[in-house]
Amino acid sequence: MTWTRAVGTGAAAGADPAMRSPRVAEGSRAGRGGRAGWAPVRGLARVVPGPRATPFTLGYALVLLGTGLFSHLADPDLVRDLLARSSTDVANLAHRPLLSLVASGVWVAGGLLSPYIVAFLAVVGALERRLGGLRTAGIFLVGHVLATLMTELPVAASVAVGQLPDSSLRRLDYGISYGLLACAGALAGLVRPWLRWTLLGGITAALLADLAEFTDPLTDWGHLFALAIGVLAWPYVRRAAQRREPGPSGRAPRSA
Repeated sequence: MTWTRAVGTGAAAGADPAMRSPRVAEGSRAGRGGRAGWAPVRGLARVVPGPRATPFTLGYALVLLGTGLFSHLADPDLVRDLLARSSTDVANLAHRPLLSLVASGVWVAGGLLSPYIVAFLAVVGALERRLGGLRTAGIFLVGHVLATLMTELPVAASVAVGQLPDSSLRRLDYGISYGLLACAGALAGLVRPWLRWTLLGGITAALLADLAEFTDPLTDWGHLFALAIGVLAWPYVRRAAQRREPGPSGRAPRSA
């Protein structure tokens, strides 16, 4: 119960504040305290994905948890065979491009304990709350597909001209990192400037450090390409986020 509702009813509206019922005051303080006590819960609810606010993030996370659990419990030879069939290497892309592009995105490197899962929930969930599920899924998919093609097509060309051995055509390549980094790049365009440049600077520095180690340069370049794809999507995501802003009625437009 709030003071506004208390003073707006009956004869109590003209009463002196000091003469008001102590129960009313206690109720008001209890109401404010209760709302304050629920604030951390509401804040946590905005981070944890849910079926209404972030259906894409929740559904995808459940798939990743399922495949992570499978890779942990199933026969290792079976898991290696499935990963090889799901890989977006040149050989698979040449024979079954759609299947490999889709299947490679349902596995996460590192399994259940992978930090990619936590990053996925935080980044993709935050982007979905601003853009909606379909647009977020679109950015994730575009980043996943384009970054894959931008790294694998040069491999195919290099093998064709003899600069790389034929074994390069079957390079194990799977995971959600390309789509995740594209979403991170897009999300940076929707947050405050200090957070935007902190996010981009931190991610770029980490990716450049990986590239300098030259452990897996092809994947490292793909990560940079995926982040750049998300940054290039800023005009689109900003327009989409503006269309989803609540109108005079306090509700987001139905078209979002």
